[in-house]
Amino acid sequence: MDASADPIAPRIEDARQRLLRHPIYRRVDGPEAIRTFLETHVFAVWDFMSLLKRLQRDLTCVDLPWRPVGDPEVRFLINEIVCGEESDQGPDGSRASHFELYLQAMREAGADTSAIDGFLSALAAGQSVGTALARPDLPAGVRRFTGFTLQQARDGRLHEAAAAFTYGREDVIPEMFLPLVDTLVASGRTQFGLLKFYLERHIALDGGHHGQLARRMMLRLCGEDPLLWDEATTAALAAIHERIGLWDAILGRLPAR
Repeated sequence: MDASADPIAPRIEDARQRLLRHPIYRRVDGPEAIRTFLETHVFAVWDFMSLLKRLQRDLTCVDLPWRPVGDPEVRFLINEIVCGEESDQGPDGSRASHFELYLQAMREAGADTSAIDGFLSALAAGQSVGTALARPDLPAGVRRFTGFTLQQARDGRLHEAAAAFTYGREDVIPEMFLPLVDTLVASGRTQFGLLKFYLERHIALDGGHHGQLARRMMLRLCGEDPLLWDEATTAALAAIHERIGLWDAILGRLPAR
């Protein structure tokens, strides 16, 4: 089976289009709305890494002593994505994870990072994820969306976690981010320069190289087993619906026009 014979894509297209037609893209249309968006969306940038690390843990060897694990082609695919996400090159040539780059972009834009900073400090102090997610200062929608992502990363079967990653993240990110880039370009504001770089970088990577790698990973994991493809489709749909829920929550926080 080759990547052009993707069994999941046609089965999730309606949900995917609902996500891509969400009204949030028209409402994030000015500096205040952009900052409000960033203060919630940063949690999705953070929890993405836990989903990615789950895949790396199960598809490669991260234990000592090292031993060859699984399919070498799949190992290459996931390590290639991890390298880009965890240690990419910023506009000044320095290395940073995409999450760290996003935080820098938030600060440059004047967005409030106190909620994500407090959340990470709580985790660093030894609080459980559940306790940290119960913090009252978290933006609306974060508890459910990030809770879902971490549950999928922790408890989902491998092909389900991979489907949530591929179709709920890598596949939809380029088209979700394009309208936001257009807004930033139209604003002409230099305070959003790093954010524009971040979004354009994700559009380039996820719309091309990473998206193709993720689909090849799915083909390797599900093979010719229709049950695995059915379960992966269910997980992909759940991830898209949770993203729609997060967008609904952000929409409710945006300043009135």
